[in-house]
Amino acid sequence: MFDIGFSEFFVIGIVALLVIGPERLPKVARTAGHFFGRMQRYVADVKADLNREMDASELRDIKNTVTEAANSMQDAMQSHVGEINQEIKKAEDEFGKLTNPMLHFGLAGGAHAAASTSTSMESSDEPSPQLDLGLGGDDSGASAAGKDPETVRASS
Repeated sequence: MFDIGFSEFFVIGIVALLVIGPERLPKVARTAGHFFGRMQRYVADVKADLNREMDASELRDIKNTVTEAANSMQDAMQSHVGEINQEIKKAEDEFGKLTNPMLHFGLAGGAHAAASTSTSMESSDEPSPQLDLGLGGDDSGASAAGKDPETVRASS
């Protein structure tokens, strides 16, 4: 620490013996030893505190880096989920058009209208969209009654 060799210690010891005296020299040496030990412990504590602070600041930096990476990953995942949801919506719309040809030709108002049209055709006697287009006619009702379709049309 101070780069003091044996010869310097020897000279310091002789001067201390002459100045302090042989009776008080052991007591002064013991007190100096205690102060030197305290100083070493204090320096060691300061070094440990500095190392802990440096480690804590490094950990804070690492934590901030990981937090930023997690936030960017979460944002990316949310954008991908949004894109996937849009693709699923498009696929559902296309599937709805394929399962209901009226939607494909733009004759019904959407998926809700298609559901209500299919349920109303099954539960009521309202004319179907096919009858409005002239695709089905009144033939189904006439044949069910056992009458000739031509006579039913002529009487209407």
